Amino acid sequence: MQRTLARPVSFEGVGLHTGVRGAVTFRPAPAGSGVHFVRLDLPGRPVVQVRPENAVFDPKAARRTILEQNGVQVHTMEHLLAAVAGLSIDNLVIETSTMEIPEPADGSAAPIARMLVEAGFEKQDLPRRHIKVTKPVHWEENGAHLSAVPYDGLKITFTIDYDHPLVGRQTLSLDIDDHTFLNEVAPARTFVLERDLESLRQAGWIKGGCLENAVVIGEKGILNQEPLRYPDEFVRHKILDLLGDLFLLGGPLLGHVSAYRSGHQGHVAFVRHLKNTLPLPGRRPGGTPEEWDITAIMDIIPHRYPFLLVDRITRIEEGHSIEGIKNVTINEPFFQGHFPGHPIMPAVLILEAMAQVGGFLLLNSVDDPNHKLMYFMGIDGARFRRPVTPGDQVRFKLTLLKLKGGTSKMRGEAFVDDQLVAEAELLATVVDKRPS
Repeated sequence: MQRTLARPVSFEGVGLHTGVRGAVTFRPAPAGSGVHFVRLDLPGRPVVQVRPENAVFDPKAARRTILEQNGVQVHTMEHLLAAVAGLSIDNLVIETSTMEIPEPADGSAAPIARMLVEAGFEKQDLPRRHIKVTKPVHWEENGAHLSAVPYDGLKITFTIDYDHPLVGRQTLSLDIDDHTFLNEVAPARTFVLERDLESLRQAGWIKGGCLENAVVIGEKGILNQEPLRYPDEFVRHKILDLLGDLFLLGGPLLGHVSAYRSGHQGHVAFVRHLKNTLPLPGRRPGGTPEEWDITAIMDIIPHRYPFLLVDRITRIEEGHSIEGIKNVTINEPFFQGHFPGHPIMPAVLILEAMAQVGGFLLLNSVDDPNHKLMYFMGIDGARFRRPVTPGDQVRFKLTLLKLKGGTSKMRGEAFVDDQLVAEAELLATVVDKRPS
């Protein structure tokens, strides 16, 4: 189930790049509302939602992540979002008094994570909405590589390769959960090579940087009094950054993400690539964040013309219920024979469309839907209340009644103009697709 904070909690700090002191307050948010920022320093307190379409690329600010909505920006929120993602928080209002999110202490996500844990969590009454990697996705640019493959959970593998004897090549692979994040990722601090400091200052960055909020790597050793927290702290911090940047997708990701020599700009590009490649809700221009368009539907279920009978998924609650629509037109091939001069959608195809909507709910819940099929096992209590004819939009509502061992029972209803036209209980099972 989704969760939010049990109570508000705040911190103050200095922006790493701007040097401006600011304050941040985390507040509980309703189920299904997601995570968004509120700029308290601007008139009207504008909102910036954590969504992939709001992630922007700015070559003049390459060492930070930026969100922008309606001309309003929020900078350097990657450590904060890593804490939100690592602690599995779904809904949150984040109020900030400055454009750049300040660092509360040491350049890691640990202080923020401890603060959120101390505030406590509240379980909410909606299922968590995962963003699932359903097929291999790859991105590459200027020697940086990022890829994602289906996986039961979230796993991050990162490789860094620096031309510096104290850093060199480091690789680490971690399954991310609350415990792993708090103990293996959150304490890892941001770092910089001493030889890069002058060019960063000339570019107008790191005005708030100091030895208290970053590890500075000299030619003979680190300049900080505190030693490294892990022998491979540098690659752990890169995992932290990537975890925060992946949350720009707008929710928790299920998949194995591998990265090689990538930074924030590459992460943002990869998030955009994931949005345009994976079956994510909200892809249709002008659609709501809950809608799955036909391209996303075809990424999940295997049906194709002339037997693809669902046009859009309008709402889904993982593991519970789903709604979708079928637009019926005179161009449907079955109207040629059912019946000439008196076109009526066959009742069995209404049930098939209903089953395809239910199949989307089931296949979206498995690790790799591209290698699965859903088979009918039975239909109980089917009733047909009125004919469906060209020009009708059929709205399907299905509720999962039982799921055990891959076999499901769903209650389905079909409506036209809010009038019930068909209903049934469907039994189905998910099976492996045979190799072609």
